[in-house]
Amino acid sequence: MKIAYLMNQYPYPSCTFIRREIAELEACGIPISRFSIRYPDLPIKDDADRLELTKTRFILTESPFKLLFSMLWSFLTRPLAFWRTLQLTFKIGWKSDRGTIVNLVYFAEACLLLRWLLKLQVEHVHAHFASNPAAVALLCHSLGGPQYSFTVHGPNEFDRPQAISLPEKIRQAAFVLGISSFTKSQLFRWCDYTNWAKIHIVHCGVDKLFLNQPFVQLPQEPCFVCVGRLSEQKGHLILVEAANQLALEGLQFKIVLVGDGPFRQKIEDLIVQFHLENYIEITGWATNLEVQQHILKAQVMVLPSFAEGLPVGIMEAFALSRPVISTYIAGIPELVEPGVCGWLVPSGSIEALANAMRSAIDTPVERLTEMGKAGYQRVLKDYSITTETQKLLALFEKYYPSISVEKN
Repeated sequence: MKIAYLMNQYPYPSCTFIRREIAELEACGIPISRFSIRYPDLPIKDDADRLELTKTRFILTESPFKLLFSMLWSFLTRPLAFWRTLQLTFKIGWKSDRGTIVNLVYFAEACLLLRWLLKLQVEHVHAHFASNPAAVALLCHSLGGPQYSFTVHGPNEFDRPQAISLPEKIRQAAFVLGISSFTKSQLFRWCDYTNWAKIHIVHCGVDKLFLNQPFVQLPQEPCFVCVGRLSEQKGHLILVEAANQLALEGLQFKIVLVGDGPFRQKIEDLIVQFHLENYIEITGWATNLEVQQHILKAQVMVLPSFAEGLPVGIMEAFALSRPVISTYIAGIPELVEPGVCGWLVPSGSIEALANAMRSAIDTPVERLTEMGKAGYQRVLKDYSITTETQKLLALFEKYYPSISVEKN
């Protein structure tokens, strides 16, 4: 069976979990064709991502002439499907916050993708994220292309479910994946009960680079690491405020922010305002190996998110036996159990976050080690890339009984 993966931008520094999933499927004998709507707009640092770049075909790097030609080809070869899909495009375009014109571009992209898929004899398309990748997959299927499925990560998809026509995408999909029980429950909200059976949970799996790492002792000095895109939803400004409280109390600690993004300047300005330059460091984008090393140099992962799906950074910290401080939102409580493998605090509370960080600083290294190892057992059991890929393979077998895979 030939499967295509469709993403908005691929490869992308904050979406390495997609690369892991593809690699595991290929290791099981499933050939994967990679398609991305856009070329990545961020520098590619990881060697594995550079290799993925060479394997990926990009729709919007093609000339406008090819898009127009693909539309004409679709009209001439399948006129009924063409008009039906054009009507669907207008239907979802009227509701969309992106407007009808943008959805007509999705229609043109779907026509081009269809030609590519037919040449490759692709039998199924799997899209990551419920926004434009799922829209293009839906329109391509309506044109007569292969069945599709998609993975919903959140939180953005749940901010505007009607605007991205989430109910329609679920209705026409072969199956839909959520990355947590919370995600699954939100999908239940936005589709008819008759479609609930096609919604399944497949977690983002942790890379073997993390799970197979021998245990490394926690450092003696208090050090926190925060891995994630520097964006409004991750709560970095709250973290800086909490750090300021602790610094004013005379506590000694270090915080390393691993990542980059649109909020970097605001975070840097607040660090300067509070004179925290000796307490907080921002690394910028990092490779998988660099992320691993930053986590190993820390005692505790901290992620004070306002909105999430289920952060891969938390799984990676647990895989390396580091306890976690995070918030009571989305799928995070499914993974972090207070007092067992970390701390959970109300999202948006500077005081609660500072209290949890103070508690971590005051906790003996031996106890932090026990908590980190408890987190490791959770990830090993339910979040390894191998385990999660087997779940995905089981779904492909269910919907395509003729599929032949090499199970590990």
